[in-house]
Amino acid sequence: MVSATVVRGTAVAAALVSLVAVPAHAAHTAPLEPGATRGDASARALPKPDVTGLWTALRTVRRQGAPGAMARLDDHGAVHWAATGIADRGTGRTISNTDRFRIGSVTKIFSAVVLLQLADEKKLRLDAPVNRYLPGLLPDDRITVRHVLSHRSGLHDYTNEMFARTVPGFEAVRTKVFTYRQLVERSLSKPRTTRPGGAYSYSNTNFVVAGMLIEKLTGHAVRTEYKNRIIDPLELRDTFYLHPGTKIPGRHARGYLTPDAAGAALVDSTEQTVSWAQSAGAVISSTRDLNTFLSALLGGRLTSRAQLDQMQRWVPSGTNQQYGLGLRRRHLSCGISVYGHTGAVQGYYTYAFASKDGRRSLAALANTSNNGTVHNSMLGTLESAFCGKPAKKRRAN
Repeated sequence: MVSATVVRGTAVAAALVSLVAVPAHAAHTAPLEPGATRGDASARALPKPDVTGLWTALRTVRRQGAPGAMARLDDHGAVHWAATGIADRGTGRTISNTDRFRIGSVTKIFSAVVLLQLADEKKLRLDAPVNRYLPGLLPDDRITVRHVLSHRSGLHDYTNEMFARTVPGFEAVRTKVFTYRQLVERSLSKPRTTRPGGAYSYSNTNFVVAGMLIEKLTGHAVRTEYKNRIIDPLELRDTFYLHPGTKIPGRHARGYLTPDAAGAALVDSTEQTVSWAQSAGAVISSTRDLNTFLSALLGGRLTSRAQLDQMQRWVPSGTNQQYGLGLRRRHLSCGISVYGHTGAVQGYYTYAFASKDGRRSLAALANTSNNGTVHNSMLGTLESAFCGKPAKKRRAN
């Protein structure tokens, strides 16, 4: 099944239907990153997006096992969206960019923004020990807030053991409700991965600690701080933190978890507490809201310039990637860099990235997970959205 793709009044391909473009949410231009110049690839004007290529990437993801896939591209006032496949295997309902979904680790940007706002308010110092604010929580007073937000604390990721067997691990925690401290204790039962401030080592434990910091410093639940500081000011109509509720409100895409055994039937994983992740991965949103959020963040509307600069102090985090404070930078094949996060929660893969100034943003979803081929192919949505059409190869003489 195919739903409409919208491109400012122009058909992308014969199979696509054109509708009226929707005004994108405005974002202010952010300054260049420290050390960048106007000649840098990441700072130059972006190529025209390849919306046909975006469509092709989504169809590829479907062929590789996702029941449905969708994407929304906001670009300087124009909105393009594409969706293919189904949101619900039971009813056969077509997936749509109006569907809400679980965004997994994209939640980490929300948590980081709240803490950076608290730094702006002088309630938090990034280079202060976590134990200053949460006495006795961690076994090492050298672990700072910055180390936690940049995955350089050395705190073991408890989800490694929790989901060593994908489906049984999920079913064991689907309806459980954990406290933050219980999750941290799971981490502390294992050796640390690096010294404080050492190499990047991704761990959900870090952003569980971030949630604890938010609640201690504000006296409010994470839900309240997300709502008051981000969701309400940006008018994010589809964004919620419902922990420990299990249902996604309103129209939504169902999520399908891929078992470890090849060929095994997908498992409907839509309803769950996501208590195993909380402030590390439990937010629900939509492609529209994610683009609005990233545009606002990179456009300088959610933190001061100083804190946005702190968020973009990068450390190596893998091939063609760097990590800041809850924010990832990916380097694409054309030399362009994009800023955001990926999210993987049972049944959902999310890509949410924007240009340096926030004026072009892309949110894409495949409603499956534990399928590495699908996850890797989702990168094609970024290439099409920010690099445009691939250069044609010259024919040999």
